[in-house]
Amino acid sequence: MNHAPSFSYEPLWATMKGKGISTYKLINTYNFNKGTLYHLKRGDNVKVLCQILECRIEDVVEIIY
Repeated sequence: MNHAPSFSYEPLWATMKGKGISTYKLINTYNFNKGTLYHLKRGDNVKVLCQILECRIEDVVEIIY
C-alpha cells in the first residue's frame, strides 16, 4: 500500500531561530502573509521561505514517508 508523504516544517522553525528571525519579523519586515504563516504552523503544504532565510529547502521542510 502506498502512503502519500507528509511534510514537517520543524526544520523551518529551527532555521528561523538560528537566524534570529521571528514570525513577527517575517510579517512586519518581509511582508510575509499571515495566512501563509498560519498554514505553515499547521503543517499545510505551502510555499517555503528559502529566499528570505537564504537557506536550502532541507533547512525548511522534511518529507516524511
